[in-house]
Amino acid sequence: MLINPKILRTSTFRLSALYLLIFAFSMALILSYVFWNTAGLMERQTDETIRAEVQGLADQYRLRRLAGIRDVIQRRVDEENGALYLLADEGGVRLAGNIVGFPQDDVSEQGWIDFPYDVGQGASRKRHTARAYHTELSGGYVLVVGRDVQELRQFADIIRRTLFWALGMALLFGLSGGFIISRNFLNRVDDITATSHSIMSGDLSRRMPVSDTDDELDRLARSLNDMLDQIERLMAGMKEVSSNIAHDLKTPLTRLRARVEDALRSEKPEQYREALTTTLDESDRLLQTFNALLSIARAEAGQSREGLHALDAHDVLADIAELYEPMVEEAGGTLTFSASPDLPVTADRQLLAQALGNLIDNALKYGASADGTVAVALTGAQEGGHVVLAVADHGPGIPEADRERVVERFVRLDESRSKPGSGLGLSLVASVMKLHGGELRLEDNGPGLRAKLLLPLRPKTE
Repeated sequence: MLINPKILRTSTFRLSALYLLIFAFSMALILSYVFWNTAGLMERQTDETIRAEVQGLADQYRLRRLAGIRDVIQRRVDEENGALYLLADEGGVRLAGNIVGFPQDDVSEQGWIDFPYDVGQGASRKRHTARAYHTELSGGYVLVVGRDVQELRQFADIIRRTLFWALGMALLFGLSGGFIISRNFLNRVDDITATSHSIMSGDLSRRMPVSDTDDELDRLARSLNDMLDQIERLMAGMKEVSSNIAHDLKTPLTRLRARVEDALRSEKPEQYREALTTTLDESDRLLQTFNALLSIARAEAGQSREGLHALDAHDVLADIAELYEPMVEEAGGTLTFSASPDLPVTADRQLLAQALGNLIDNALKYGASADGTVAVALTGAQEGGHVVLAVADHGPGIPEADRERVVERFVRLDESRSKPGSGLGLSLVASVMKLHGGELRLEDNGPGLRAKLLLPLRPKTE
């Protein structure tokens, strides 16, 4: 199977390779330390044993001379404990011991020598390695004491081979694991890339794949999907706005053109003046519509977020009540105001006041009771972790089935089409609440409508 070059360039593979090198280097240091301590300890123990035996035989020679040391060496050879001995005269003739053919030319300056020798096992013989210490006794005699270190050297070779095999297998398995992990990671990245290309090609319904492992790629994919959902909603809203603008603005523009044509065909100055006055009123309403659309767009895009400051919503409610009370009374209605003294929030004062003003305007237009009177209640209080600002009336209200739909742009219920308006008031209020991290909630006031603005309660520390 050919290796995909892209896998070798992934950050996952590079991190795996780096970790593998650090791990292999650490393991090599640890195993080398174990090898050096284990093999070195056994070598040192062997050397100490040989030195002690040499010292003991030298003492025997000083006490009992040649006969005594030969007797001791012979008894130890008869024990067959794996020890090697050689006692020779100055001419190299062996006097006692079990070493034959000692290579004197390879003796080191410290007296140590490693040499091969044959070991008989039945009819066959095997070549082993021995380590011995060479010293000269008085009278020209040569004493050599050694040990068979074949098994010790084999054990050291096993440890050494184990070290190399362990490093090799660690590198092999580590690279294989890094390749597999990187391939899986690259496959998921390629899926995300392919999906993003489809989205850029215009298919906004596509979403990033999620594997339900809840890893970092899943969290990234979910965040991207939430972003794509928001983009799709904004795109759908823009299409809807374009369609609604074409629908709802075509009629007033057509009326404007018709009035202007009628005035031009007429030769009476009073018709000119009436057409201009009507055109001015229609233009003001169109400007209000476009200003409302612009405010909604800014709020949904978060461009007004820099205007958010710590304030007391009680003060905003008081100002709105003072501003609108004469207007409500002029329309033959009443405005009551009741709010808690401390309503700390983080909000844009102008946008919050505009949202409350839109709700009061709606109550004036559509909130008349059965006898034609208008009673508007403006309240504010803390409920749990929210500050709740409410505008209530005793009119016909909004059916529960239509409460989600009326906050969309240009949506007007049949009962309200006979009255002036653009259908953007509640949409603007909902956008302002979204900017503030709050919520517009429409409830039954029994009878009438209660429009509640839920804003997060600002902590005392802010």
